Amino acid sequence: MILIGQYDSPFVRRVAIAMRLYGMGFEHRPWSVFRDADEIAAFNPLSRVPTLVLDDGEALIESAAILDYLDEIGGVTNPLIARSGPDRRKALKVCALATGMADKGVSLVYERVLRSQESEIWVERCRVQIGRVLDVLEADIAARGTPFWFGDAIGHADIAVACALRFVSEADPSLFDRRHYPALAALSARCEALAPFQEIVQPLSPPKPKAL
Repeated sequence: MILIGQYDSPFVRRVAIAMRLYGMGFEHRPWSVFRDADEIAAFNPLSRVPTLVLDDGEALIESAAILDYLDEIGGVTNPLIARSGPDRRKALKVCALATGMADKGVSLVYERVLRSQESEIWVERCRVQIGRVLDVLEADIAARGTPFWFGDAIGHADIAVACALRFVSEADPSLFDRRHYPALAALSARCEALAPFQEIVQPLSPPKPKAL
């Protein structure tokens, strides 16, 4: 399989870490959605990442759809998410909050580097939304009292949150005050200490479009 996208994307990183935890091999093509848009478009007309190209040439797009496939083929013995029931719905909600927060972080980065003048209204809206998500996630994980979201084993919820926290922190360090969110900070440190997180990481590199 071929995974397309740079690891500074929390969405690409999330997929790659899940593949490592599932023991799946893949070729990585660290293409940029700006510099390499045409190359990505050959597999995904949206020129978005992550894109996962299967061995038969089929291309899967969007991290949630890709992870659904990975769970199907690799999550039989040690699944990263419950297959059904309340725990699955709760995990999917945490993942949705984390990826939504990461998406707001992406919006802030794009606002800063792609516009000659930032929209103060839009920036403040994104910052408020990120803060609200952090408050909800902090309360949730703090109340659980377990190493990871659903017990002693890491799952998609933990991966999504850890990847989002790293991205948001690099996008704007003021967004995630670890002293204010100690439970999330502890989860982040716990995840980032794991081998797949140590291997699959890339400092945030803001996009540099060929032309605006």
